[in-house]
Amino acid sequence: MRSLPAYLDEYRRLSEAARRDHPVLTGLAYGPHPAETLDYFPGTRTSTGASTGTDTGTATGARTGRPPLLVFVHGGNWQALGRAESAFPAPPLLTAGAAVAVVEYGLAPDVGLDTMAGMVRRSVDWLLQNADRLGFAPDRLHLCGTSAGAHLAAMALLPDPLDGPDVSGRIAGAVLLSGIYDLEPVRLSYVNEALHLDEAAALRNSPLHLLPARLAEVVVARGGNETEEYVRQHERMVAALRPRAAVTEVVADRRNHFDLPYDLGVGSSRLGSAVLAQMGLGGSTT
Repeated sequence: MRSLPAYLDEYRRLSEAARRDHPVLTGLAYGPHPAETLDYFPGTRTSTGASTGTDTGTATGARTGRPPLLVFVHGGNWQALGRAESAFPAPPLLTAGAAVAVVEYGLAPDVGLDTMAGMVRRSVDWLLQNADRLGFAPDRLHLCGTSAGAHLAAMALLPDPLDGPDVSGRIAGAVLLSGIYDLEPVRLSYVNEALHLDEAAALRNSPLHLLPARLAEVVVARGGNETEEYVRQHERMVAALRPRAAVTEVVADRRNHFDLPYDLGVGSSRLGSAVLAQMGLGGSTT
């Protein structure tokens, strides 16, 4: 496996190429905090896939011809990265017919986890409110996160949030990559030097323990080369989700924690095929 700095350099380089090679609206403010910004890549072709997920009362993507939207929430241990380094998954998704939004949020230690989770919810709410202007199907919004971003995406699936609007019933599907879903081990680790979690904060930010009875369909994926704790958390989340949602589990044998997101939208990969199937853009969940 390559070094972390090598991956971060590649993220930035590939993200710069994505913004250079595809139409994009950059730095759209979705909330009052300076970090509450996103980049939006319009869909590159009209989607004809069937609508999935919750009916918001608007015309479905199938009737309007609007593409689905994948909202990408970056990782970085809740302390690093932003939209500048996080547009790299966009090109294959755009080619497949999706629109893509890349979300930035505030980071620790300046911003706490309750607030971060609220920011991600706010980004989803803002995108849905602006779906007509942006040109995607509001009933086909799919939320995806990797690592710390998978945790924050999972938090957005929970009803009755502490911070931010409740968007849990308006997300058509979720994609969770190499996530941490029980934060008690994080509270007991060096990462908590920046997060400042006490026992109560760790529990209320642990989606594994707070899942509602029913959820939209979920792809849960990890690389074949992950640490023992990420494997454990993945397995526990899959087990908790199965009674509540249609779950597609992916273990990408040749991927690791840092390069797994490269498969998003790549139909020849098992992860990419599952994501495209969830979005109604072909692909397969098998």
